[in-house]
Amino acid sequence: MKVLSIQSAVAHGHVGNSAAVFPMQRIGVEVVPVHTVNFSNHTGYGAWRGPLIAPSDVAEVLLGVEERGVFPQVDAVLSGYQGGAGIADVIVDAVRRVKVANPEAVYACDPVMGNAKSGCFVAPEIPVLLRDTVVPVADIITPNQFELGFLTGTEPASIESTLESADLARAMGPSTVLVTSVERPDRAEGTIEMLVVDAAGAWVVTTPHLPFKANGSGDVTAALFTSHYVATKDAALALERTASSVFDLIDLTFTSGQRELQLVQAQEFYATPRMQFAAEQVR
Repeated sequence: MKVLSIQSAVAHGHVGNSAAVFPMQRIGVEVVPVHTVNFSNHTGYGAWRGPLIAPSDVAEVLLGVEERGVFPQVDAVLSGYQGGAGIADVIVDAVRRVKVANPEAVYACDPVMGNAKSGCFVAPEIPVLLRDTVVPVADIITPNQFELGFLTGTEPASIESTLESADLARAMGPSTVLVTSVERPDRAEGTIEMLVVDAAGAWVVTTPHLPFKANGSGDVTAALFTSHYVATKDAALALERTASSVFDLIDLTFTSGQRELQLVQAQEFYATPRMQFAAEQVR
């Protein structure tokens, strides 16, 4: 499998491509990373250095990759955090060209906007651009519960309302919706869930909720789920593998006392997921 991953990159720590590439490689995926920023560290530190790469420069890199004959080999395009408004058109155009070269290719979009605790942390134009321009051309989207609510104009809370919101999102274009950080009011104390919906049904997986903010864990989740789902075409299996790997990554990071994801140290959890969490079909 080959994935074209168009995301941010940092020198220190693990977010964007700096979080997504290695786990995909560790499960046997050939990754073509194209960077949209080249920062010293993620913006959660409050200060960083380095450039936001101009959309025209990102387009030039993609054109060079295309000229090497890579696009017909791409099975999936993956995108995440979009630092500026201009990059959306570049990504959408790249997706179009990849699908011309390989009609079986899929586009997975992680519509990064914010979360329930912090609110929106991207430029004001980005959520609207994602909703109106990017998400409609995606095959797979991986919003958290907060982002799903913005995309659909709803307030998902229970499993039922989150399913309804996921259905609204699927009506926008994507056939598969993975909802992360699902916190329904009636969940067991100390847990958190992920929900996936596709044409075959809907499944939820429940894991312990660790009291730890792990920047980049959403990027790893989107990358692993996309890879497993494209490889297996089985949403429940992809969800179980992803939940297993990501939980163990976050748990290892939490117990290490380090701020940054222990991405390399957790590599065996990607290659051989423990499969300790079973997906429950809810529809």
